[in-house]
Amino acid sequence: MPTHLLTPRMAGILDRMRRANRPSYHQLSPQQARLAYRMGAEILDLPRAPLARVEELRIPGPASELPARLYAPSHERLPLLLYLHGGGFTIGSIETHDSLCRQLALRAGVAVVSLDYRLAPEHPFPAAVDDCWAAFAWLRESAAGLGLTADRIAVGGDSAGGTLAAVTALHARDQGWPLALQLLITPGTLAHTHTASHKLFGEGFLIDAATIAWFFAHYLPQAGRHDWRYAPMEAADHDGLAPAFLLLAECDPLVDDGLSYADCLRAAGNVVDLELVRGVTHDFIKMGRHLPEALTALDVCAKALRQHLLP
Repeated sequence: MPTHLLTPRMAGILDRMRRANRPSYHQLSPQQARLAYRMGAEILDLPRAPLARVEELRIPGPASELPARLYAPSHERLPLLLYLHGGGFTIGSIETHDSLCRQLALRAGVAVVSLDYRLAPEHPFPAAVDDCWAAFAWLRESAAGLGLTADRIAVGGDSAGGTLAAVTALHARDQGWPLALQLLITPGTLAHTHTASHKLFGEGFLIDAATIAWFFAHYLPQAGRHDWRYAPMEAADHDGLAPAFLLLAECDPLVDDGLSYADCLRAAGNVVDLELVRGVTHDFIKMGRHLPEALTALDVCAKALRQHLLP
């Protein structure tokens, strides 16, 4: 196990987690796992920053209205980021990613709309995809009514949310919808888990192979995983996509997914920037109370948002 790659602070966090001896998500029911994630989501994260606007929204979805939350650092007419939370398509919510969305809004000077898309297994693939597409379409039409600019919209997310953001960017291109940026934080992009990083970091690095398999089994049967809406690398082509910024963690089973997708986007002629953060694991960006790398990561994400959203 290549634990020598971890920073001392990252290794210390993992050691404390091991000593806490909490069950892994794959040992719980989805409902229990959601509660466990919610209870622990902000222990390592920064305190919730006060903002000028924090408003609850209801966005029309394919099956029912979807809860969402708007964050903005001012009442000015701002461009916006549609943010899609992580959690393996099975756990996670607006609440688990509240601090992260506040930080992105505050540091970038843009509005952020965080979406509570439907979760598996109650709502398996492609429910989450359909919800994200519906939310993006609604924001294009409704941004002005929210006091925001409709002509500059980005989409972003972490982990499974990064996957959904990449898929939404592909859909936006196919629909001819302008998209300023796709912000992909430690995304999954491949139809399989056979990469070197899945093997190297599949045990003892925060998110383990058994939990990844548990997430995906709830979301989509193995036979369907070559659908590009699940694995954006499987899309027929990657030409003409929005500029991409990828934030990756070195000690993450999904790091090869992100590196491969960045290479794919570049080969297709897209604008791609990538930041690989050494010595940290999946989900590190939500550990700002203890990891200086998380603070730096928030700043580089904010810089990418300003570059592509602000005039």
